[in-house]
Amino acid sequence: MVKAAYIDRVGPPEAIRYGELPDPKVGPTDVLVRVSAVAVDPVDTYIRSGKLPMRLPTPFIVGRDMVGQVERVGAAVSRHAPGDRVWCNNQGFDGRQGTFAELLAIDEKLLYPLPSGADEREVVAFVHSGLTARIGLERAQFAAGESIFVGGGAGNVGSAVLQFARARGAKTFATAGSPAGVDWCRQLGADGTANYKIDDVAREAALVAPDGFDVYWDTSGHNDFDQAVGLLATGGRIVVMAGMTARPPFPVGPFYVKNCSLFGFAITYASAEQYDRAAEEINRHVAAGKLHVRIDRVLRLSAAAEAHRLVESGTRLEGKVVLIP
Repeated sequence: MVKAAYIDRVGPPEAIRYGELPDPKVGPTDVLVRVSAVAVDPVDTYIRSGKLPMRLPTPFIVGRDMVGQVERVGAAVSRHAPGDRVWCNNQGFDGRQGTFAELLAIDEKLLYPLPSGADEREVVAFVHSGLTARIGLERAQFAAGESIFVGGGAGNVGSAVLQFARARGAKTFATAGSPAGVDWCRQLGADGTANYKIDDVAREAALVAPDGFDVYWDTSGHNDFDQAVGLLATGGRIVVMAGMTARPPFPVGPFYVKNCSLFGFAITYASAEQYDRAAEEINRHVAAGKLHVRIDRVLRLSAAAEAHRLVESGTRLEGKVVLIP
């Protein structure tokens, strides 16, 4: 038996139970991993609550992200060996069990090697946001040397977008809602910043991209399309990936006469090829020590319900909530 955080049916955070479940079964292409750390993502709360309906096994182990060490492998496994350190993201989806357990059986195709010397907690705190940022930039056809406006640049996804865009030589502008958040964006190399609560965002943004931005990505979910279209260059693109219940007005005229495009994006439905490309780039940057992440707190896995309450409560978190078995 293994300890795990799981639900018997969708519901509030209190639906999460922590207790013993049978050891996972290891198939021919599966890898048995002993978990070192997991992280809580907003999408975890959508799945647990039923806001994002999907087929779930019963009981269902919650969670998507994991870092751990391989204990044994199935007979047909060729990519991993006992002792390897690995990470994953795309669990707890499409009928697969999640990651909030002491031991997991995961198809080898869904695991990626953890670079030597990498900090396990930092990596698990980064991978979901990093994959979202990397695949979202690909979805928006973001090219080297373009410019990008990042709303919520101090958040988990926003800071990852900033880092990947900077690595492509982009001109970057980021907003945050506090002096500490603005400072974090500057530390990540943003060419320009603004505190959206007190600064004139349009004026400050024009100092970085006077002719408008090639891509506008508000990672916070506010989705102010009047601002977005106003700040875009001709032919600019908007990325939308947050704000599940938002129903904002949309400036149809200014949008189409600027020849703009809008890309809706949910990482849950990214292809295996997109995941592989993103994971390769993440590992390259992790190995080079070029990726940076903030962790708000580290809790025990038994506190999974508390962690879910924190993430969906609107409490201001300075980074990810990480859990350890």
